[in-house]
Amino acid sequence: MLTRTSIDIEAAEAVIADATARASAMGVPQNIAVVDDAGHLVAFRRMDGAKFFSIEIAITKAFAASGARKPTKEIGPATQPGAPGFGAQALLGGRFTTLPGGIPLVVEGAVVGAIGVSSGSTAEDQDVAEAAVEAFNRRWNAGRPARQG
Repeated sequence: MLTRTSIDIEAAEAVIADATARASAMGVPQNIAVVDDAGHLVAFRRMDGAKFFSIEIAITKAFAASGARKPTKEIGPATQPGAPGFGAQALLGGRFTTLPGGIPLVVEGAVVGAIGVSSGSTAEDQDVAEAAVEAFNRRWNAGRPARQG
């Protein structure tokens, strides 16, 4: 029998809280999305001052990281003209991005969801996402090698 594990609301809200703490410490208001292993939105926070047009970008980063099973910053080469993933954004109705700030959430080698962060620079978005994933790994992968996708 096949089984699948997905992030629940409690864990998703903890990821949001960790990302919010990092963004607040940086002084960069962010939109933060957490999706499950199938890319469905589980939790979302728009911090005061975060750019409204970055709401969908954060959700799309999480969706892309969950679907690709790797950080969005690593997807780029596979989507260039002539590469196997070229045209993925069009095929997915625009719900795909290679912008940094989307990272899968992994437990025991299985992607259970992903975080997407947007409203700062791409480096700031990536920093906030990485901090949240590191906290997630400490919480859920204690005693096992942690990985980010």
